[in-house]
Amino acid sequence: MQDLLRSLGVEKRLAAYDVMALWPDVVGAQIARVTAPQRVERGVLYVDVASAPWRAELTMKRQELIDKLNAHAGARIILDIRFR
Repeated sequence: MQDLLRSLGVEKRLAAYDVMALWPDVVGAQIARVTAPQRVERGVLYVDVASAPWRAELTMKRQELIDKLNAHAGARIILDIRFR
């Protein structure tokens, strides 16, 4: 099955959706309440944030969140996060 997914080019997209599903577990309940991951494009995770102060806080934690997401995924799926 993995070979079929790889040959169709969907393996990375499925992994990206898995990372989005991991978001609440990685960031915790408080941050999950004020954020919503929207999509992954070319390794960039786009996340909607409820307010500017939260956006600033999460921007400072960007690399930490990228590392945690990739560790949970078991692969380097997320290269960057853009908070909007």
